[in-house]
Amino acid sequence: MLDFPTWKRAWLWFLTLAAVAAALPTLGSLAGVGIPGPQVNLGLDLAGGSQILLEANTKQVARQRLESMEEDVRRVLRQASPAIRIGDLSSSNGRISFLLDNPTQVDRAREELLPLVNGSGPVREWNLEVVDGSRFVLTPTKNGLDQAVSNAMDTATEVVRKRIDALGTREPTIIREGDTRISVQVPGLSDPEALKSLLGQTAKLEFKLVDTTALQSDVAQGIAPPGSEIVPYAPGTPLAGTSIAVKRLGGIRGDSLTNAQQSFDQRNNQAVVDITFDQAGGKKFADLTAQNVGKPFAIILDGQVLSAPNINEPILGGKAQISGSFTTESANQLAISLRSGALPVDLTVVQQGTVGPELGADSIRKGLLAMGVGSAAVLLLIGFTYGRLGIYANIALVLNVLMLLGVMAVFKTTLTLPGIAGFVLTIGAAVDANVLINERIREERKRGRRVVAAVEAGYKEASRAIFDANITNVIAAVLLFAFGSGPVRGFAIVLMIGIVTSVFTAVTLTRMWVAGWLRKARPSDLAV
Repeated sequence: MLDFPTWKRAWLWFLTLAAVAAALPTLGSLAGVGIPGPQVNLGLDLAGGSQILLEANTKQVARQRLESMEEDVRRVLRQASPAIRIGDLSSSNGRISFLLDNPTQVDRAREELLPLVNGSGPVREWNLEVVDGSRFVLTPTKNGLDQAVSNAMDTATEVVRKRIDALGTREPTIIREGDTRISVQVPGLSDPEALKSLLGQTAKLEFKLVDTTALQSDVAQGIAPPGSEIVPYAPGTPLAGTSIAVKRLGGIRGDSLTNAQQSFDQRNNQAVVDITFDQAGGKKFADLTAQNVGKPFAIILDGQVLSAPNINEPILGGKAQISGSFTTESANQLAISLRSGALPVDLTVVQQGTVGPELGADSIRKGLLAMGVGSAAVLLLIGFTYGRLGIYANIALVLNVLMLLGVMAVFKTTLTLPGIAGFVLTIGAAVDANVLINERIREERKRGRRVVAAVEAGYKEASRAIFDANITNVIAAVLLFAFGSGPVRGFAIVLMIGIVTSVFTAVTLTRMWVAGWLRKARPSDLAV
């Protein structure tokens, strides 16, 4: 128990000093001194910032699934060999219905559609029925719709995270609340409007062919030819207030983009967004433009037309340019949204707020004062009660605080107000561990053991109780982290890290120091 070879002492000192060094930038920041290196990030309740609550439109998920399934059904039956011809396809009342031109192809059509109906996951997504001999009816299942909503919310949460990260903010808190809501907290951001504008944009980009057969008088009345839909021009564009008819199917979506950057049009120096498709998207875009030279196609963002230029020549290379009366700021914001990916579902801001930094600064000041006064009292009591061993315990306690800060900085964890409570709790755990060890050593001396034997037995027996107690604390912290959210998770993270550092300093480091002192001084008694 008291044997510490040179390599082991060197390794323990290396770990200790490395963690302490990692804490210096955070301490320098608190003291107003700039020290390069990782720092502990402050949460919304300490640093101030913006908070918004987003709610998803789940009905949109159902509509999107119908549109996607309609397009897939047409594609699968068209590509069958030989092709299976169908009559008008209807997607009303939340289901898809179509009639086969040739009733003898019912069995073959069913076989072609089964992979679409069953899906790739464990949940059956659609029910397939054949009525009146040759009419197919596809109805979405509740389990399939619930799974689609859950997947959409997971994707939306990740898209929101990417967009906020692109702003350069540090350590945002982004969590799902319930089935349809996402809570976003961004420390240090005082203007929630910019955040609201960025996250409220779905960034669903589409390229669709314009239906040139549509009469403008019909479009103005909201009447579109079969297979087409009416889409309005976006505000700020030259044709704002009017609409055009576009082909509902057969276009290209922006989910195959690999990059989007704000730039300037060399012809008029206006802000634009340059986009790049992946290989499959670039080929599809090239095919679309090659097959429709001379025809107009609409660039649609979030259900509004930005522009509808003519295709003068095939656009090859997988690159294109989006223009639409942008400012530099709006073009950059659109580029961020497109790079992060389109939201799979519209998000509406249902709650927003701003937390000023003054409250956090006051919390930090009071927290540091309480921790300082309490720690000073504990240090004096331990030093007075246990003598030299108490001094070792006090040094370990100070190193525990520094190591906890250093580890949090290295792992870029966020300190919140509940985290400060976890911070103080781990200091108490470290003190408790040292008290257990020293009291056990005192008991062993009273039983007549020699100094070395008493110290060895004291550390051995007390360590069992310390490890048992801290294992239960770790289990509690893991459960808090797994089932909690926001500040509760912050408390759990600090608690888990603090338990490791407190056990390391209170048990391992003090044991190394005491072992070195016993080898050198060989005392006949302990002032404990």
